[in-house]
Amino acid sequence: MDMNRLENPSFASDNWSGLCPEALEYLVRANSDSAPAYGFDDWTARAADAIRELFEHDAEVFFVFNGTAANSLALAHLCQPYQATVCHAWSHIETDECGAPGFFSHGSRLLLGQGEVGKLSLDSAQRLLPKGGDLRFPRPAALSLTQSTEVGTLYSIDELQCLTQWARGEGMRVHMDGARFMNALVALELTPAEMSWKSGVDVLSLGASKLGGGIGDTVIFFDRALARGFDYRCKQAGQLASKMRLMTAPLLGLIETGAWQRNARHANDCAQYLESRLADIGIIPAFPRQANGVFIRLTESEANALRRLGWSFYISDCHGAARFMCGWDSQREWIDRLVGDIKAVDPACQGVRI
Repeated sequence: MDMNRLENPSFASDNWSGLCPEALEYLVRANSDSAPAYGFDDWTARAADAIRELFEHDAEVFFVFNGTAANSLALAHLCQPYQATVCHAWSHIETDECGAPGFFSHGSRLLLGQGEVGKLSLDSAQRLLPKGGDLRFPRPAALSLTQSTEVGTLYSIDELQCLTQWARGEGMRVHMDGARFMNALVALELTPAEMSWKSGVDVLSLGASKLGGGIGDTVIFFDRALARGFDYRCKQAGQLASKMRLMTAPLLGLIETGAWQRNARHANDCAQYLESRLADIGIIPAFPRQANGVFIRLTESEANALRRLGWSFYISDCHGAARFMCGWDSQREWIDRLVGDIKAVDPACQGVRI
């Protein structure tokens, strides 16, 4: 085997990429001088204001170190220990957070619903509520939706509003896991406001690392009264960064330069190109390709053969499909090489055709 092939680019996650030029430029500028610590700096204030302007809402904005903290602390703020969050069984908060929502909320549960192509159905969500207010069962206090979903599909505005209106009627608050929120925005051609608070979302966990940003995630409360005390929760959880400007400056760079939109569109376009190239060799995605991820079925031997050729990708235990994520830095040349190697994998599982 040609050992140089082990240097293939990764499609395992859009988290693998570095900072895009705009984010890096702002980070360097923020690092050029001293500034007040713990978020009392101009960079952090500007980043918060930029988010408010982007979302067309006077929201409360908080910055934490990662998506696990953003999701888990937001849900802990919405749920008492004896309450629960309704979510899809494939949600990141269920399959990838190591129980963090329950840990930070001191015991609240996740109630797992179903729905086609990774989207929670209203019927499934409704069946999770206890009949007759049985106090032996945790009362749902929050609905959590992932946009785009864990299999790269998208809730339409009508689907979002249907679920959030139901949640409101049941006395629940709505959280959105927006790790790939910007990819969904570009794909649906919506504004941030239309896909968040105008659709009934109370709290948004906004990820930017996957778009070429740096370290950190953002928690946006569209109801300021609901956010009361969340700053203390962040501090107690070890999420108050001393040099916060180094977290927030790259995000500001993404927003002020418009790089977030360009990067999201590029990642989505690359995934669309990957989908079309796979179609050329007769492979149809396991789920509809709607944002920046493509999922395909591989046998164990085929997956191992691709990995021996130096390709990195993730296979979920939930659905068994191999995930290939495109990022802001993905290139069509990489995709052509990947598809060439997928085509070369022996369907009889005899290794790789050389």
